[in-house]
Amino acid sequence: MSTTQTLLLGAIAGITIFLGLPLGRVRNPPMHVRAAMTSVAAGILVFLLWDVLGHGVDPVETAVEGHHWGRVAELAPLLGAGLGLGFLSLVYYDRWMTNKRATPLVGPGAAAVDEFRSRSWIESLTPGRRLALLIATGIGLHNFGEGLAIGQAAAADEISLALVLIIGFALHNATEGFGIVGPMSGESERPSWGFLALMGVIGGGPTFVGTVVGQAWVSEALAVAFFAVAAGSILYVVLQLVEVCRRYAMPTVVAWWLFAGIVAGFATDFVLVAAGG
Repeated sequence: MSTTQTLLLGAIAGITIFLGLPLGRVRNPPMHVRAAMTSVAAGILVFLLWDVLGHGVDPVETAVEGHHWGRVAELAPLLGAGLGLGFLSLVYYDRWMTNKRATPLVGPGAAAVDEFRSRSWIESLTPGRRLALLIATGIGLHNFGEGLAIGQAAAADEISLALVLIIGFALHNATEGFGIVGPMSGESERPSWGFLALMGVIGGGPTFVGTVVGQAWVSEALAVAFFAVAAGSILYVVLQLVEVCRRYAMPTVVAWWLFAGIVAGFATDFVLVAAGG
């Protein structure tokens, strides 16, 4: 498989994330539909958390089982630091954004200070869009790791494995678009096509970038680090989505669609395993 073919197929594996994004343009869906979309998003991300943690932990466990303590000393800190970086960085980022959104008043009837200063693009986003951006970022980190696997398989001339990975990851990514738009389903203003396209690039583009890096440079340590960061960030987003689901006060709807999201994630994973991945 030539470099051009590998990169093209890596791009195809990432671009399927755009399939679910148009749902973010549905206008004023009923409450139970909003709850369902958010719950599906949470379910998909619960699966991705399991999937990413498995990919990050497996090399460390293999080194421990083989008593390769030098390798353990190299990979285990990367795993722990990556998890902490992915999770805690979003915790502190959200705290920072909350403090910036707090509006101090200079006196009764006075204009808010925030009205006289320009806001950054991120500050101007609605809560649903901010959460969608966090989800896209976490998924993007996860997809970078998947791209590494594609590129490394192609670099080792394991063509059949590379093709299976591309097909499997393309199926995975097709469900991830729903995960991104879920938090925006309850907002009155529809996201623009430009915003949805940006979320697709952030979430799916790293698959292509990872394919480029993976074909040029095989590094298990790099893969562990990125999977760990992705797991930490996805964990934070899952906690946020669970809180959003709780506010709908529709436990039965939430439970069924959360379950459906998890099943959808595992179903695409089983297709990959059945094909020999």
